[in-house]
Amino acid sequence: MPELPEVETVRRGLQPSMEGAKILKAEARRKDLRFPFQKDFVARLEGQTVEGLGRRAKYLMADLTSGDVLLMHLGMSGSFRVLKDDDKIAPGHFHYERNQDRAHDHVIFHMSSGAAIIFNDPRRFGYMKVIARNAIEDEPLLKGLGPEPLGNEFDAAMLAHSCANKKTSLKAALLDQRVVAGLGNIYVCEALFRSHLSPRRLAATLATKAGQRKGVAGGEPTEHAKRLVTAIHDVLNQAIKAGGSSLRDHRQTNGELGYFQHSFQVYDREGEKCPTPGCGGTVKRFTQNGRSTFWCPKCQK
Repeated sequence: MPELPEVETVRRGLQPSMEGAKILKAEARRKDLRFPFQKDFVARLEGQTVEGLGRRAKYLMADLTSGDVLLMHLGMSGSFRVLKDDDKIAPGHFHYERNQDRAHDHVIFHMSSGAAIIFNDPRRFGYMKVIARNAIEDEPLLKGLGPEPLGNEFDAAMLAHSCANKKTSLKAALLDQRVVAGLGNIYVCEALFRSHLSPRRLAATLATKAGQRKGVAGGEPTEHAKRLVTAIHDVLNQAIKAGGSSLRDHRQTNGELGYFQHSFQVYDREGEKCPTPGCGGTVKRFTQNGRSTFWCPKCQK
């Protein structure tokens, strides 16, 4: 499943061709993806200008002049590509040949910018929905999402407050989209390693004991919380700069692979030497909440 850096990379790739351009024609080539398309899906898009292209957690959000928002999710195998009549730029160094079966080109937006925005999804776990902007807060797909990890509001105090009194593991808390939005298994493993915190650590230890007593709203963030937030910021920014991680299906809009996977320090590195200088430990893997967790038991406490 694409995580925040992959979705943000796609947003930045689509932005030049979509933002400020009108949707001249929209094609929904089947009745559904993961969910059925709304009956008025195409009608609510055609003739509308994309005023802004944003991201919320793992969702792309196109603001339209009508006051509607086009919500888009990549699912497991979804990808966008941008085609222009004069686009003859050769693929980059990390290019990977895309799926050539055009039967999986399920949605196409023909833009006034001269670009065709094509959504290809072989497994059809992606989905799109048009939502009224004034109803966005009540949208079930978005309701309850926590703060953006790269937003101004997300800091050690907020994370400590969210985790105070939690009886779950630290890794489970970070994967909870109500605690922080957009993080997934890869970047949680990497952030926990960089902050030298065990994925098995109790999430409540990010707050002082005063914040863990029943009836107390929260506590001051511990040094653990401060280190973790810094690590989350660093790993996400580095991954976005690298175009995300291409382990299976992720492609940038120009066909290039992301290459942050070459910078993994523990994820998918089972049996390798821990990269922490002087540690001497070995990266281990275990199953946690149904997901593979990669860590160094020696330096992550």
